[in-house]
Parts: sequence; structure tokens; C-alpha cells
Amino acid sequence: MAPSTSPLFRLLTPLLQTFRNVSSRPSLPTTLSPLSQSKPFSTSPQLLARPSKKQPGKDPRITLIRYHLQHPKTPRPLRLSRMRALRHWTIHRAWMLSRRKRLEKEEAELYRMYQSMHAACEELRTMDPPGSKDAGRLYRIAMEKKGIYGHGGVPIEYARLQTETPGKEPWNHGWTR
Repeated sequence: MAPSTSPLFRLLTPLLQTFRNVSSRPSLPTTLSPLSQSKPFSTSPQLLARPSKKQPGKDPRITLIRYHLQHPKTPRPLRLSRMRALRHWTIHRAWMLSRRKRLEKEEAELYRMYQSMHAACEELRTMDPPGSKDAGRLYRIAMEKKGIYGHGGVPIEYARLQTETPGKEPWNHGWTR
């Protein structure tokens, strides 16, 4: 088979023509501004160009990760056989199913408690006959938000300044009122 009729040659012909066209282009004029002369001319995109000496080095975190991953004392990654992978998948799936079942049970319990509170509030609201002086009185008292924060009227979350880190002394044993 002649090289000009091979499938590989036909596949690469447009690419070869592109390279011929690039090499036959006229050269750029040398009268460029001083700013652009400091950078070398490149036809490749900026991301593919080689890094210059002036560019900052790689991120040290990436360097550390690569160092520890490729260190000779780092154990090789686990490669499970087909049966061990199947066992691992089965155990993982069973764990996820049991976890989902537990979460659904907790959610059902919370829903049951909510429905119970809703039914109790509805009973308080409709206990007295409509039109009477005390209609819905117990419901209104139950829904009042007076005194829910304790003595000073400050929510307990704001009783101590919230910080990202724990205090230097976790508990002050000498404190008295």
C-alpha cells in the first residue's frame, strides 16, 4: 500500500497542511514596541507555553501532596480482587441501607411528634365553643413567646461570646455567683 493512500496518512493530511501553512507564513516585523519585545513570540496558547523563569513556582501544598504520595515509604494503593471488591461493595451497600433505614425511622418519629403537637394545639384552639369569650384562650396562651429566654430575656446562645476556638481554660472551677 502506498503511503499516500494509507488511512493514517489521509487522517493526518489536514494536520500536515496546517503545519505547512504555519511555516510558510511571513515573519513578524522586528519593529515591535519595547513592551512586547520582552516577551518571546509563541503561536501556542498561553496555557500550553512553557513556564518562564520569572513565573512563580508551583503551589507548595501541591508539592507536599505529590511528595507524600510518591514517597518510597508510602504504601501502594489498595487494589482489590474481583471477589474482595464485590464483598466490599456488598458491605458498603448494606451499611448505607441500614443508615438510610435508621434516618427514615428518626424522621418518622419526628414527624409523629410534630403531628401530635399539631393535634394538641388544634384541640386547644377548638376546645371552647366558637363565639364565647374564652374561645381559643388556652391556644393563645400556649403560643405566647413571653419568658422563653429565662430571666434576662437573652437567648442562651448569646449568653457567652461565640468563638471559633475553645477558651484557654475550659471550665472555671473557682467561679461563684
